Amino acid sequence: MHIQPLARRALIALLLLLTFPVLAVDPVNTGRFSNVAIQGYDPVAYFEDSAAVPGKKDITHEWNGAVWQFASTAHRDLFAADPEKYAPQYGGYCAYAASKGKIANGDAEAWTVWEGKLYLNYSKKVRERWSTDIPGNVAKADTNWPRLLAE
Repeated sequence: MHIQPLARRALIALLLLLTFPVLAVDPVNTGRFSNVAIQGYDPVAYFEDSAAVPGKKDITHEWNGAVWQFASTAHRDLFAADPEKYAPQYGGYCAYAASKGKIANGDAEAWTVWEGKLYLNYSKKVRERWSTDIPGNVAKADTNWPRLLAE
């Protein structure tokens, strides 16, 4: 059987598409070339210290497919006991983007703790926009997030 060169290329392209899995959004934003959550910042520090504090590479905990870094072992232990309490909403992706039905990276320096939950936004400027209607934006993002995660 002789396959024309163009048909052969099309067949190869189709086979490649069928053999590679469809890329979905990871449940925790770690960036493209890392498995470290929220750019290495300590998620517990937002609650305990009211600050964005970089974690240490030697104080970590693995959860939900990502490595989380902490400024202290006490913070690591708090997180390990209740990660859902401290992990950012929407996997650390931008909360404002999620409210608009989109995915964008979150910036660990553009954060808000609201009603006991941590939210990250793409930038401090985006956080300002998001902050004009936190309850409305959270409601929209909560509705959109399951669909965004499944895409």
